[in-house]
Amino acid sequence: MCFRRAGFAIVSAALTLLVGCASGPGDGAGRKFVFFPSPPAAPRVQYLTGFSGGQDPDSAAGKFAVFVIGQEAATVPILKPYGLALGSNQLYVCDTGARAVDILDLDQLTLRRFAPVGSGKLGVPINVVLDADGSRYVTDTARNQVLHYGAEGPLLGLLDGTAAGTNVQRFTGVALAADRIYATDVNGHCVRVYDKASGGPLFTIPRDPLADEAVEPGRLFMPVNLALDGSGRVYVSDLAACRVKVFDPEGKYLRTIGSQGDLPGQFARPKGLAVDRAGRLFVVDAASQTCQIFDADGKILLSFGEPAGNPEEDIAALNLPAAVCLDCDHVARFQKYAAPGFVLEELIFISNQLGAQKISVFGLGRKE
Repeated sequence: MCFRRAGFAIVSAALTLLVGCASGPGDGAGRKFVFFPSPPAAPRVQYLTGFSGGQDPDSAAGKFAVFVIGQEAATVPILKPYGLALGSNQLYVCDTGARAVDILDLDQLTLRRFAPVGSGKLGVPINVVLDADGSRYVTDTARNQVLHYGAEGPLLGLLDGTAAGTNVQRFTGVALAADRIYATDVNGHCVRVYDKASGGPLFTIPRDPLADEAVEPGRLFMPVNLALDGSGRVYVSDLAACRVKVFDPEGKYLRTIGSQGDLPGQFARPKGLAVDRAGRLFVVDAASQTCQIFDADGKILLSFGEPAGNPEEDIAALNLPAAVCLDCDHVARFQKYAAPGFVLEELIFISNQLGAQKISVFGLGRKE
């Protein structure tokens, strides 16, 4: 399905809430700034930069900064990224092409590849989430498991799709609460919830995944990714239903966000999603190749990332986006990429499965 910029124009009322794609003045070095949506709306989202990998992190030239500013990388390219997670000043990228997790250190400005061997070897890592203790959980569609690694890399445990009578058909998304693990079973039509301490299954969302159509609208058809908000609500992107469905922590259906189509607030192939501290929902769509932002009530605010047809703006275009990750802790480090007078408030990292730019970085902010 092809989406056009006009189809994603947001009404003026929404623009006053969250705004900016247009190229602005250069920074003196020929650089063009790209905002979303188009003028005359005040800019609210700016494309900042992008990168595709790193050099040998042990070499003097192997600084992550080399790739953030757009210079060429010699080795260690990110091949086909999917899931993203950020913690302890590091961006974790599930690289399905490399069968590894690429770790980008935003303080030390280095890149290293996590590719364990032996019993912890990765097959096709899809999504990753970090726990408070620094350990990481990775869903692997080849192994059909959720693998739990320690902060230093050792395999601590796993959730096996065939264990404990759960009969998981295909693990994809993963999210953590204080004492629970939530994992989407894309072919089992549900989110499976486990006790974090024991790994034992607790319940599924919905409670009866195979119930008939009468249980709509809470039924899941092809749940691929999920996210939790500050209140523990569970947001699930349903690829087949072209919607995002929201449940409470115990699996009670609350509401649906979006519908199938090519208008603002609609989806064709919703994948990665994230919720920020203000309760705004960010959803990437692999068909429209955009990221859409919704307010805490599920109302569309803005769509960005769509190709503009202008080479100066197309650098900000997304290319088969898969995941989105939000960050408020490293705003100062990326402020230098913002246009003069544009103050960053939040960073938006998006993975692209195709194209030369594997990770796109946008900034949510305001014009002073």
